[in-house]
Amino acid sequence: MNKNYARFICGLFCGCLGLSAVANAMTPDKTFSEIENRNLAQRPTLTADDFKLDWPMECSGDFFTGKFMSDYETYVTDQFAGRDLWVAGKAYAERILGKQENNGVYFCDGSTLITRFDAPNEERLNKNIGYVSQFAEKASVPVYFGLIPTQATVWADKLPNGAPNYDQKQIIDQAAQATSAQFVDLYTPLMAHRDEEIFYRTDHHWTSLGAYYGYEGLAGALGYSPVPLADYEKTTVSTEFYGTVFSSSGVRWVEPDQIDTYVPETPEITVTSYTYDAKGNPVEEPRQLYDESYLEKKDKYSMFLGGQQSLGVVRTGNTDKPRLLLIRDSYSDSLVPFLTPHFSEIHLIDLRYYKMSAAQYIEDNGIDMALVLYSVPNFVSDSNLVWIGR
Repeated sequence: MNKNYARFICGLFCGCLGLSAVANAMTPDKTFSEIENRNLAQRPTLTADDFKLDWPMECSGDFFTGKFMSDYETYVTDQFAGRDLWVAGKAYAERILGKQENNGVYFCDGSTLITRFDAPNEERLNKNIGYVSQFAEKASVPVYFGLIPTQATVWADKLPNGAPNYDQKQIIDQAAQATSAQFVDLYTPLMAHRDEEIFYRTDHHWTSLGAYYGYEGLAGALGYSPVPLADYEKTTVSTEFYGTVFSSSGVRWVEPDQIDTYVPETPEITVTSYTYDAKGNPVEEPRQLYDESYLEKKDKYSMFLGGQQSLGVVRTGNTDKPRLLLIRDSYSDSLVPFLTPHFSEIHLIDLRYYKMSAAQYIEDNGIDMALVLYSVPNFVSDSNLVWIGR
């Protein structure tokens, strides 16, 4: 390599770095990524507290511990100019090289994207099962417990040959044997319909059809006779849905999903979300079973119940029916409409935001039965289940 060529390569490299620096400096920071459906890291600021000197002379604080630099690296990664294009380019490169995975997402048969599921942390899993048992022992009503297997297990035949994948059935069996709550089997009904479109191809949730089969699986435990699927009229509300797995994968070549509903909204059903304002005053926000305004946004799955909420109550007008408390993740958003014929009220608690006693909530609101329902990946990783054991 002659000197002129070396100088050219060095200059080109420095020029690229300079252009990147200028582009990053001129690009306004974003607070939210529509494509990834998540909040983006913001620029951290240094304060005097980041440079603590303790006696005897010992340096502490975020700067000295490396936390500040770690936060800054996350900020730069999230706010990098053209980030979405770079993420998509990486996924295309992985595909061209013959790889079957990117960012923990497998490229599967039938334009299906499936998030890789690894063996869980046993300590976290055992603690979470224990918290459910503590809740069942404290509650004054019957407590049921169900775990929803996801695509990684139900659609395991779609995965690339030899793809590492921990079997969620082992976790479901472990939970069923260890819990003192009344365990509900959702693995069997979902596996019986695994050849149907019971999950989205680009999102981690089950479809409304999958939620219906979950509703059937819960019937025996919760004491209702499910409405036959043939009695519902399927309505396709969107054919342009790209979900969370699509966002995290970087993949941009798959076809979108469609969102279907089976239960029409009726005037008798009301949905209310309960939150608090900045001063701690309770606030009631009206919601809907199906909020179609979200169909104009990237996060179309939030059309079910209007998305995340700390505490929600669905009132059906069936005053002769029992009241159900559902401690849950977002899979229940598309399940709740099927439950409306069988309960007078369905109370929804999301432990990521609700930190008060669930057992006391049962007493205060005349609840007749409680159901703890999570997808397996969410259950094994959730650090908030400690709240129901209190």
